[in-house]
Amino acid sequence: MNSIDLIRMGLKNLWRRKLRTFLTVLGVVIGTASIIIMISLGLAMTHNFTQEISRMGSLNVIDVYSNSGGGYYEMAVSIGGSGNTANATLDDAAVLKIGQISGVEAVTPVLESYYKFVSGKYAAQIPIKGIRPEAMADFDFPIREGRLLQEDDDLNIVFGQEAIRQFYDIRGSSRRMYFGKEQQEEVLVDVLHDKLVMTSDFNYGERQRPTMEGEQERKKPTLYKVKGVGILEEGNFENDYYAYMSIYELEKIIDETNREQQEESGTNRSMRNNQQNGYQRVMVKVTDFQQVKEISQQIRDMGFQTNSLTDILDSVQKQYSQLQAILGGIGAVSLLVAAIGITNTMIMSIYERTKEIGVMKVIGAALSDIRRLFLLESGLIGLMGGILGLGLSYLLSYILNTSGMSLFGGMGGPGSKMSVIPVWLVGYTLIFSTLVGLLSGFGPARRAMKLSALEAIRTE
Repeated sequence: MNSIDLIRMGLKNLWRRKLRTFLTVLGVVIGTASIIIMISLGLAMTHNFTQEISRMGSLNVIDVYSNSGGGYYEMAVSIGGSGNTANATLDDAAVLKIGQISGVEAVTPVLESYYKFVSGKYAAQIPIKGIRPEAMADFDFPIREGRLLQEDDDLNIVFGQEAIRQFYDIRGSSRRMYFGKEQQEEVLVDVLHDKLVMTSDFNYGERQRPTMEGEQERKKPTLYKVKGVGILEEGNFENDYYAYMSIYELEKIIDETNREQQEESGTNRSMRNNQQNGYQRVMVKVTDFQQVKEISQQIRDMGFQTNSLTDILDSVQKQYSQLQAILGGIGAVSLLVAAIGITNTMIMSIYERTKEIGVMKVIGAALSDIRRLFLLESGLIGLMGGILGLGLSYLLSYILNTSGMSLFGGMGGPGSKMSVIPVWLVGYTLIFSTLVGLLSGFGPARRAMKLSALEAIRTE
């Protein structure tokens, strides 16, 4: 018998017992949908967490610290950073060496400080980062308005989307709290066009109490006339709540601030020198985030500490993979019950078609043809159940991602989902459900092959 005859006969046999076939296929549909939905819930958790991680920063960026990096080093270790115990200075020579590692696209030292910005009657206390001006384009900072920093910039500044909302009316009280700091709801200052001054004196512009008799009058702080040249697109925490300027200019300002504070306090401590003591932090951008682990290890071998969002992502993904396996196992129980149903259906089919099998053997049908016929029927049941199960899964997934998200109040933020069904899961599901059907029909097919032709013909 050729394949076309076998397919025609198999479909005819299934159609002849429509109710039994329907109930058997229904079992496969429920089992397949259970597995897909259970796995999709775990995949959605991974998807949502990856999105949350992406909002914190780029997965392609590695933060590098020296072992003696103080608070920055402690912070890196606390969120998953690692390294060896060797001490190395994170200076310009180290930055150059890191930049020469294969797979590193860009590198910049980072200097962080905190200053007050004043524009007329409005003020804001904003954390500021100094980086190499040309690095902003290399690190793909998303600009919303204006431009990024350029090599010849000195007192020019690029603001994060949320940083510009921190301005408040010095004489007013219409402010709200954010992370312990008061922040204005609306944008009060046009940082690209209004005049701005930056100072280390956080009392500047505020109402001052009169100087008491005998009290030494405070020295007026240095005011730096800065200019806003760009506003970043809203993206992640690191971009949104910071201002950026040239690291070379920020280093000069910090040195001058330290000098003023020392003169005012009467101390004579040596000032920080990045060339001698190293930078606080270095940012490294990797071409492909798949190389982050490898390049991080090379940097650690140089004696530095590294930290990246990929470290956190890998750790959580391992936990979610275990959860997916548990959820998939729960769904597999339903498919196991469906497999038992397929086996039962095929055994009942043998009993009902015993005489038909005997006739096939008498007229010369090969044993392999009989086996192929029963395997074809069981495989078709598995395939049809898989296809319909996929359709049901997509429907349930849609309901979960619409009504389900609404029910839980949009939990997880924008772009979050309760169920994710990737293409690879569709392919594996169809293959798996078909294999379940074939394996369930293998035993009954062997039983049909072993039937005696003469006894089968005599069976009524």
